[in-house]
Amino acid sequence: MKNVDAVILCMFLALGSLAKEHAGAPLRAIRVGCPSISVSSLDRSVDFYTSVLDFQVVKREDSSATARLVPGASPRVSARTAELSLGAECLAITQYSSPRGNPFPADSRANDYWFEHVAIVVSNMDQAYQRVQAVRARFVSNTPQTLPAWNKEAAGISAFYFRDPDGHYLELIHFPPGKGQAKWQAPSKRIFLGIDHTAIAVSDTRRSVEFYRDLLHFRVTGTSENFGIEQEHLSGVFNAHVLITSLRADAGIGIELLDYESPDSGRPIPADLHVRDIACWQIPIEVAADASSLRGAHWARLPSGATKEAAWIKDPDGHLLELIKE
Repeated sequence: MKNVDAVILCMFLALGSLAKEHAGAPLRAIRVGCPSISVSSLDRSVDFYTSVLDFQVVKREDSSATARLVPGASPRVSARTAELSLGAECLAITQYSSPRGNPFPADSRANDYWFEHVAIVVSNMDQAYQRVQAVRARFVSNTPQTLPAWNKEAAGISAFYFRDPDGHYLELIHFPPGKGQAKWQAPSKRIFLGIDHTAIAVSDTRRSVEFYRDLLHFRVTGTSENFGIEQEHLSGVFNAHVLITSLRADAGIGIELLDYESPDSGRPIPADLHVRDIACWQIPIEVAADASSLRGAHWARLPSGATKEAAWIKDPDGHLLELIKE
């Protein structure tokens, strides 16, 4: 596993140096695709996401060929994936076998750096909360929290954290008028509308912004500073004080950076965390790049798309990114 980490680190360093050499934005994120999670039972997870959260199954497929391209994967690994949609957004869930991944760490907290969630936008928080409550999902928040008026950037947004059957963190979020993307304000009879962003815990906002903005050319679309009793109850972390930075590419969902100023006891992503492990999320990012900017990455042709290639890198805290180009 040390060799695998060294390969990924080399790709990260090479791409970072290329960003400095090519100030004219040779590598640019154009779309964030379907976040991907590993699960212990594909059937159980599909049932949870479709029956509780109203996702729809787009397709199921044997994804073994793609799984074998990820750095460190066994040439004998087998995998099955279900792509689920919610509104215009999607989520990919994969069950790996031979070997199977490790379970989610039982003592995980929202400020640990392997924390990631998708924010599921809802039209009615009370109804969405009742749906999750009815299936006895594991709660992180005690109840839905509405952020206070003093917090100008986030005032009136209500949110609730809970976990899926494997322990992945999920967020329900409701945007009041004037907050969030315009599409979330459109009238709808549906309770669950789509995915606004995926949020990741980071150790240093400045360093992460330099990576996503200066290397991948995401746009910073908003910042806020959340603390107080509402944030404590939302995250389940005592004395939580979080710096939040929202990033977007040209299309797809956003990426939100969560930097806990306190408590500063968040634990780093284990060096041996593999894509098949339940705690490992994978964020696919479609990129536009000229050929000269890609010397530092090893690109592999994706079996599912004859014209697409992918390279896997890690961000400064170790979150796994799949870069995809035509």
